Amino acid sequence: MTTRHLERPAARTGAGQAAIGWVRRRPGLIELGLIALLYVAYSGSRLLASDDLTDAQARAERILHWEKAVGLDGESGLGHWFAAHDVVGVLASYYYASAHYVITAVVLLVLYRRGGAHYVRARRALVIATVLGLVMYLLLPTAPPRLTGMGYVDVLAQHASAGWWGADASAPKGLGGMTNELAAMPSLHAGWALWVAIVAFACTRSVWLRVLGSAHAVITALVVVGTGNHWVSDVLVGWYVVVIAALIAWPRRTTADTAPAR
Repeated sequence: MTTRHLERPAARTGAGQAAIGWVRRRPGLIELGLIALLYVAYSGSRLLASDDLTDAQARAERILHWEKAVGLDGESGLGHWFAAHDVVGVLASYYYASAHYVITAVVLLVLYRRGGAHYVRARRALVIATVLGLVMYLLLPTAPPRLTGMGYVDVLAQHASAGWWGADASAPKGLGGMTNELAAMPSLHAGWALWVAIVAFACTRSVWLRVLGSAHAVITALVVVGTGNHWVSDVLVGWYVVVIAALIAWPRRTTADTAPAR
């Protein structure tokens, strides 16, 4: 074997190591890739869920029956109020179609630029909550109120001419086939919004940021129910999933953690 043949694998190995080193020196690319992968999984898993509308409607009816039994069935009244006030309906539609993604991405970006353990834990909580939500989408396809045929108003469809969305939830016009409209349980809109509030309390002492984070969680809950896209139960389960994820990502401090170093 000649020296020339021995040099080729070494050169390839060196090029590979150089590429790996280049990526490692740019952690922002890795983080961007992780977020992109999370979004692809979020969208792809929704599409893998069952599209059996009859089964999804039956599950929605059982949810409504339970809500009526405990006094949580506020979807109809809130939805008709949104539909009767055009300004509220349009603003709610824009909020539903954009805030879910924009505010979550901005919070992640700010935490990343600040660095430290808060970003790692916040990202971990978001990933865990999203994965749990996607598993439930696959196991429990549920029709939102607007698809039950029981008189609930589809507020986004009502105001589709005012925005980029069509009659298929918040999907852009012409791309309705790329979203699963039976992914109602749990509401990751509500869950991600609560995640923002949790991050505000866990990562900052600013009263204003905590108020804004809490307001985002409350507004999102009202919007997803008022627009006919989720049941109250979806919101509660979405919150529960995020709380579980946050407890995993932000473990309680022990005496050893808080004790001063010797």
